[in-house]
Amino acid sequence: MESSARKVGGRPTRERAAALDDLLLDGARSAFCRNGVAATSVDEIALALGISKHTIYRRYPNKGALLEAVVERDIRKFRTALTSAAMGAADPLEAVRQTALRYFEVGSSRDYAAFYLSVSAEAAFSPALRHRLAAWSRTALEPLVGAIASAEAAELLLPGDPEAICEILVDLLEGANNRVRLRAEETSDASEPGRIFKARWMIFLRACGTTVTCR
Repeated sequence: MESSARKVGGRPTRERAAALDDLLLDGARSAFCRNGVAATSVDEIALALGISKHTIYRRYPNKGALLEAVVERDIRKFRTALTSAAMGAADPLEAVRQTALRYFEVGSSRDYAAFYLSVSAEAAFSPALRHRLAAWSRTALEPLVGAIASAEAAELLLPGDPEAICEILVDLLEGANNRVRLRAEETSDASEPGRIFKARWMIFLRACGTTVTCR
């Protein structure tokens, strides 16, 4: 593994180093998801990937730094997904809807849920992890908060704190995500997620929309 990622007699190329880092972060994410952060060791991650723990420590000085890197990579992907969802929207409110829909689609993934629910469960007993989780959440939701602020400026949502309004919308979507994730695959209706999102979106508009948007 490690020898194949190096040039002959030299350091790994930038591309191969990036590939190794992705492999490492994928392995760490799977281990954290499977066992929880506290019960996962760097030795276990290295063994599962077939690399030495020194390879990990050269990149990340401890397990906390490794978790940080895993989450930051997820956040970059998540923010890109939210930002791209609003591109080409007809108006600021539609941009909020499209961004919220993408949040719902990503959050309904069992892979996404398994990792973040495991981290959230441990955060309940760790003030430090709870603090980091709150910071991660704020960063991840910035595109949605920004879209809400634009809709408020256009008088398509009632005026208020965009972060607080985002919290209301996210609370609605998290319940919807959980309902979709826990459904039985063999009896699921392919159109059900769309109906679930639409119902929550209409509730959000009744609570936070203007008289124009709620017609």
